[in-house]
Amino acid sequence: MTGINKVKKDQISAANNSEISNPAATIEKPINNPFDPSALRLSQKFSESAGVKKLVNTIPVRKPHKQDFIRVHPDPAFRLETMVLELKEERETYLVSANLWPELVGELTPKVLFTTINRQQVLFLWPIRLPNEEGRIDEWNDSALQAADIAQKEWIKIVANMSLGAYDIYRASGNLAEPLWPDIEFSKILETAFKGRYITDLEHPALRRLRGEV
Repeated sequence: MTGINKVKKDQISAANNSEISNPAATIEKPINNPFDPSALRLSQKFSESAGVKKLVNTIPVRKPHKQDFIRVHPDPAFRLETMVLELKEERETYLVSANLWPELVGELTPKVLFTTINRQQVLFLWPIRLPNEEGRIDEWNDSALQAADIAQKEWIKIVANMSLGAYDIYRASGNLAEPLWPDIEFSKILETAFKGRYITDLEHPALRRLRGEV
Protein backbone atom coordinates (compact mmCIF):
# COMPACT_ATOMS: atom_id res chain seq x y z
CA MET A 1 0.00 0.00 0.00
CA THR A 2 1.36 3.34 -0.97
CA GLY A 3 1.72 6.15 1.55
CA ILE A 4 -1.08 8.17 -0.04
CA ASN A 5 -3.56 5.28 0.02
CA LYS A 6 -2.67 4.53 3.61
CA VAL A 7 -3.42 8.13 4.62
CA LYS A 8 -6.82 8.02 2.90
CA LYS A 9 -7.64 4.69 4.57
CA ASP A 10 -6.68 6.06 7.96
CA GLN A 11 -8.91 9.17 7.36
CA ILE A 12 -11.97 7.04 6.41
CA SER A 13 -11.42 4.77 9.43
CA ALA A 14 -11.15 7.78 11.73
CA ALA A 15 -14.39 9.25 10.34
CA ASN A 16 -16.25 5.94 10.84
CA ASN A 17 -14.98 5.63 14.39
CA SER A 18 -16.09 9.23 15.07
CA GLU A 19 -19.65 8.49 13.87
CA ILE A 20 -19.82 5.35 16.04
CA SER A 21 -18.54 7.15 19.12
CA ASN A 22 -20.79 10.17 18.46
CA PRO A 23 -24.09 8.95 16.90
CA ALA A 24 -25.57 12.47 17.04
CA ALA A 25 -23.05 13.52 14.43
CA THR A 26 -24.82 11.35 11.82
CA ILE A 27 -28.28 12.90 12.47
CA GLU A 28 -29.22 15.73 10.13
CA LYS A 29 -30.41 18.99 11.62
CA PRO A 30 -34.21 19.33 11.33
CA ILE A 31 -35.32 21.66 8.54
CA ASN A 32 -37.66 24.58 9.24
CA ASN A 33 -41.39 23.79 9.15
CA PRO A 34 -42.54 24.87 5.65
CA PHE A 35 -45.99 25.56 7.08
CA ASP A 36 -44.79 27.90 9.80
CA PRO A 37 -47.42 30.71 9.70
CA SER A 38 -44.81 33.39 10.39
CA ALA A 39 -43.08 32.48 7.12
CA LEU A 40 -46.29 32.65 5.12
CA ARG A 41 -48.14 35.63 6.63
CA LEU A 42 -48.51 38.79 4.55
CA SER A 43 -47.08 41.93 6.06
CA GLN A 44 -49.43 44.77 6.93
CA LYS A 45 -47.78 46.83 4.20
CA PHE A 46 -48.24 44.16 1.53
CA SER A 47 -50.39 46.39 -0.66
CA GLU A 48 -47.72 49.07 -0.70
CA SER A 49 -44.85 46.69 -1.38
CA ALA A 50 -46.78 44.86 -4.09
CA GLY A 51 -47.85 48.08 -5.77
CA VAL A 52 -51.52 47.27 -5.17
CA LYS A 53 -54.08 50.03 -4.69
CA LYS A 54 -57.55 49.26 -3.35
CA LEU A 55 -60.32 50.47 -5.64
CA VAL A 56 -63.30 52.13 -3.96
CA ASN A 57 -66.14 50.89 -6.17
CA THR A 58 -68.98 50.74 -3.63
CA ILE A 59 -69.86 53.50 -1.18
CA PRO A 60 -73.02 53.06 0.92
CA VAL A 61 -75.24 55.98 1.93
CA ARG A 62 -76.32 55.16 5.47
CA LYS A 63 -76.12 55.84 9.18
CA PRO A 64 -73.23 54.28 11.13
CA HIS A 65 -73.97 50.85 12.55
CA LYS A 66 -74.36 50.88 16.32
CA GLN A 67 -71.16 48.85 16.82
CA ASP A 68 -69.08 50.94 14.40
CA PHE A 69 -66.41 53.28 15.66
CA ILE A 70 -66.23 55.99 13.02
CA ARG A 71 -64.42 59.10 11.91
CA VAL A 72 -65.75 61.95 9.78
CA HIS A 73 -63.48 63.63 7.22
CA PRO A 74 -62.44 66.97 8.74
CA ASP A 75 -62.09 68.76 5.39
CA PRO A 76 -65.26 70.76 4.59
CA ALA A 77 -64.67 69.92 0.92
CA PHE A 78 -65.62 66.33 1.76
CA ARG A 79 -69.20 67.09 2.79
CA LEU A 80 -72.22 68.40 0.95
CA GLU A 81 -75.35 70.22 2.05
CA THR A 82 -77.98 69.37 -0.53
CA MET A 83 -81.51 68.14 -1.20
CA VAL A 84 -82.21 64.41 -1.39
CA LEU A 85 -85.22 62.24 -2.12
CA GLU A 86 -85.83 59.47 0.40
CA LEU A 87 -88.04 56.52 -0.49
CA LYS A 88 -88.82 55.01 2.89
CA GLU A 89 -90.24 51.71 1.66
CA GLU A 90 -87.20 51.04 -0.52
CA ARG A 91 -84.79 52.46 2.05
CA GLU A 92 -83.09 54.36 -0.75
CA THR A 93 -81.67 57.87 -0.87
CA TYR A 94 -81.48 59.68 -4.21
CA LEU A 95 -79.37 62.70 -5.09
CA VAL A 96 -81.41 65.25 -7.05
CA SER A 97 -80.17 67.76 -9.64
CA ALA A 98 -80.57 71.33 -8.35
CA ASN A 99 -82.66 72.42 -11.36
CA LEU A 100 -85.41 69.99 -10.26
CA TRP A 101 -85.71 71.26 -6.69
CA PRO A 102 -88.46 73.82 -7.48
CA GLU A 103 -90.48 71.05 -9.17
CA LEU A 104 -90.27 68.75 -6.16
CA VAL A 105 -91.13 71.04 -3.25
CA GLY A 106 -92.46 68.95 -0.38
CA GLU A 107 -90.81 65.76 -1.62
CA LEU A 108 -87.18 66.58 -0.89
CA THR A 109 -85.29 66.73 2.39
CA PRO A 110 -82.32 69.03 3.14
CA LYS A 111 -79.41 66.95 4.37
CA VAL A 112 -75.68 67.14 4.82
CA LEU A 113 -73.65 64.22 3.49
CA PHE A 114 -70.55 63.53 5.60
CA THR A 115 -67.69 61.43 4.25
CA THR A 116 -67.25 58.81 6.97
CA ILE A 117 -65.04 55.78 7.58
CA ASN A 118 -65.11 52.97 10.14
CA ARG A 119 -62.37 50.85 11.70
CA GLN A 120 -62.72 48.26 8.92
CA GLN A 121 -61.78 50.96 6.37
CA VAL A 122 -65.30 50.98 4.90
CA LEU A 123 -66.01 54.39 3.39
CA PHE A 124 -69.61 55.65 3.38
CA LEU A 125 -71.69 58.81 3.22
CA TRP A 126 -73.57 59.63 6.41
CA PRO A 127 -76.70 61.70 5.66
CA ILE A 128 -78.01 63.89 8.48
CA ARG A 129 -81.04 66.14 8.25
CA LEU A 130 -80.39 69.86 8.46
CA PRO A 131 -82.46 72.36 10.50
CA ASN A 132 -85.51 73.76 8.72
CA GLU A 133 -85.92 77.37 7.64
CA GLU A 134 -86.88 78.36 11.19
CA GLY A 135 -83.73 76.70 12.52
CA ARG A 136 -85.63 73.90 14.24
CA ILE A 137 -84.38 70.33 14.26
CA ASP A 138 -85.41 67.16 16.09
CA GLU A 139 -83.25 65.63 18.82
CA TRP A 140 -82.21 62.65 16.69
CA ASN A 141 -80.62 64.75 13.97
CA ASP A 142 -79.32 67.38 16.39
CA SER A 143 -77.42 64.71 18.34
CA ALA A 144 -76.21 63.17 15.06
CA LEU A 145 -74.79 66.54 13.95
CA GLN A 146 -73.04 66.86 17.31
CA ALA A 147 -71.60 63.36 16.87
CA ALA A 148 -70.36 64.16 13.36
CA ASP A 149 -68.57 67.23 14.71
CA ILE A 150 -66.81 65.20 17.42
CA ALA A 151 -65.94 62.43 14.95
CA GLN A 152 -63.82 64.85 12.94
CA LYS A 153 -61.28 64.74 15.77
CA GLU A 154 -61.72 61.35 17.50
CA TRP A 155 -63.15 57.86 17.12
CA ILE A 156 -66.74 57.55 18.34
CA LYS A 157 -69.79 55.36 18.00
CA ILE A 158 -73.44 56.35 18.28
CA VAL A 159 -76.23 54.24 19.77
CA ALA A 160 -79.92 55.08 19.56
CA ASN A 161 -81.45 55.80 22.97
CA MET A 162 -85.19 55.34 22.46
CA SER A 163 -86.05 56.66 25.93
CA LEU A 164 -84.04 59.81 25.31
CA GLY A 165 -85.18 60.23 21.73
CA ALA A 166 -81.62 60.92 20.62
CA TYR A 167 -78.26 59.26 20.05
CA ASP A 168 -75.84 58.46 22.84
CA ILE A 169 -72.26 59.23 21.84
CA TYR A 170 -69.41 56.99 23.02
CA ARG A 171 -65.72 57.84 22.67
CA ALA A 172 -63.22 55.04 22.00
CA SER A 173 -61.29 54.25 25.18
CA GLY A 174 -58.12 53.13 23.39
CA ASN A 175 -55.46 55.22 21.68
CA LEU A 176 -56.56 54.39 18.15
CA ALA A 177 -54.54 55.36 15.10
CA GLU A 178 -55.74 58.07 12.76
CA PRO A 179 -57.92 56.85 9.87
CA LEU A 180 -56.36 56.09 6.50
CA TRP A 181 -58.51 58.04 4.07
CA PRO A 182 -58.48 56.67 0.53
CA ASP A 183 -56.99 58.86 -2.18
CA ILE A 184 -60.25 59.76 -3.93
CA GLU A 185 -61.88 63.07 -4.78
CA PHE A 186 -65.22 63.97 -3.23
CA SER A 187 -66.86 64.24 -6.65
CA LYS A 188 -65.88 60.61 -7.29
CA ILE A 189 -67.27 59.64 -3.88
CA LEU A 190 -70.62 61.18 -4.84
CA GLU A 191 -70.58 59.54 -8.25
CA THR A 192 -69.86 56.13 -6.76
CA ALA A 193 -72.30 56.44 -3.87
CA PHE A 194 -75.22 57.57 -6.05
CA LYS A 195 -74.52 55.37 -9.05
CA GLY A 196 -77.96 54.76 -10.56
CA ARG A 197 -79.56 57.00 -7.93
CA TYR A 198 -78.96 60.48 -9.31
CA ILE A 199 -82.15 62.12 -10.54
CA THR A 200 -81.65 64.54 -13.43
CA ASP A 201 -85.12 64.61 -15.03
CA LEU A 202 -88.76 64.26 -13.99
CA GLU A 203 -89.13 60.96 -15.84
CA HIS A 204 -86.72 59.16 -13.54
CA PRO A 205 -88.24 55.81 -12.42
CA ALA A 206 -88.12 56.89 -8.75
CA LEU A 207 -90.23 59.98 -9.47
CA ARG A 208 -92.64 58.02 -11.63
CA ARG A 209 -93.17 55.58 -8.76
CA LEU A 210 -93.69 58.56 -6.46
CA ARG A 211 -96.43 59.82 -8.80
CA GLY A 212 -98.02 56.37 -9.02
CA GLU A 213 -97.32 56.01 -12.74
CA VAL A 214 -95.54 52.67 -12.40
